Amino acid sequence: MNITEILPAGVRLAVSPLSWSNDVLEDLGADISLESCLTDTADAGYQGIELGRKFPRDGAVLRPLLQHHGLALASGWYSGKLAEQSAGEEMLDVFSHAELLRLMGCKVMVYGEVAMMSPGSPLDTPMSQRLVMPREDFPAYALRLTEFSKRLAGDFGLQLAYHHHLMMVAETFDEISLLFDRVGRETGLLLDTGHSVAAGFDYQRLIERFGDRVAHIHLKDVRGAVMENVRNHDLSFNAAVRSGMFTVPGDGVIDFQPVAAFVRDSCYQGWLVVEAEQDPAAAPPRDAVTRAFRHVQNFWTAGSTPHGA
Repeated sequence: MNITEILPAGVRLAVSPLSWSNDVLEDLGADISLESCLTDTADAGYQGIELGRKFPRDGAVLRPLLQHHGLALASGWYSGKLAEQSAGEEMLDVFSHAELLRLMGCKVMVYGEVAMMSPGSPLDTPMSQRLVMPREDFPAYALRLTEFSKRLAGDFGLQLAYHHHLMMVAETFDEISLLFDRVGRETGLLLDTGHSVAAGFDYQRLIERFGDRVAHIHLKDVRGAVMENVRNHDLSFNAAVRSGMFTVPGDGVIDFQPVAAFVRDSCYQGWLVVEAEQDPAAAPPRDAVTRAFRHVQNFWTAGSTPHGA
């Protein structure tokens, strides 16, 4: 069955290229070509893909490349620094990235806050040692984020989708709430199932509290036993990725039926993105994303989600 026959109108299914090559740990998937990634994506039945480090950054090159495979660009991650700089400074930094997304017909831009992180190699730092923004700094940060979101929408027609993320400013449910109770309506939320569970809270809490702010969705699973080992030994984010804490939907412990219920019952219009940060040598990407595609089909049509190991 074609995925367009299953999903509600205005909702599409994409995949992240992280299953083929990691954007931070460049040795993971270094030998896998972009052509293999795009071919696998199209063959599995996905409608789109997010931007990755191997993608050309020229719209005149990227557009026909994706069109050749029948794919759309769903969005692309942007490493922002509004924890330290003004909205005006951020607009200068984001220009080329936002312009590429605009030219490719994207509606949202994924924003990850990287300014307030440990020095050196922050994703190699034990996760208990991440830097935490003081509560009193959230109001000013929210103002800068709101202003940046307004300008991003006005200049490029893009809605900012704020990615709550391990090791970053908004990791826990309380931190996400501190921020989204203060930012303007222009700032959207990226709902990431895997980062919620790995941060210690049920992603349904974000749906219940901020469902009307969700602008983009990442469907990421977590291997429970690996996550427990990561937390018990206070490993780093990169060590967690290398050990296989994250995986594609259906291979972990997360129930995705609440996401399906949310999309069905809300006015959500946008992308669902299958994402797994893992070693492609340990989890061959073509097989993994094909299993994930079928899992999405199954939980969308069956009304319940079987759990993996």
